[in-house]
Amino acid sequence: MNDVRTFHDLVVWRKAFELCLDVYRITANFPGHEKYGLTSELRKTARSVTYNIAEGHRRWSTLEYIRFLDIAHGSAAELETQLFLSRALSYVDEQGAEVLIQRLLEVERMLAGLKQSLRRRLSRPTPPPTNP
Repeated sequence: MNDVRTFHDLVVWRKAFELCLDVYRITANFPGHEKYGLTSELRKTARSVTYNIAEGHRRWSTLEYIRFLDIAHGSAAELETQLFLSRALSYVDEQGAEVLIQRLLEVERMLAGLKQSLRRRLSRPTPPPTNP
């Protein structure tokens, strides 16, 4: 994490962003009557994952960062449910849905790992100041 200067440097953000682009691509083929329904919801939720990772990274405290990662993680679970629904309605074929779900599960694991790393950082005692 020492080489991370902006959220662009986070692998989890890049993977979530690519997944968001794929969600946009697959929903372009959804039925027109879903434009303001499932299409809109899938896109909004996929954006939420990336937005919250980025916003959390820009926060001043580690606790706030973790809170935004928690929100991103919740949005990822919501996106997973929406992908299951899309598959059940045959808007996405079985193979396409499985690829997206596996990629989403990878993002979720990465979010969990990042949160765990940040929590460990919080629990480390602060070293006493050194006297010159």
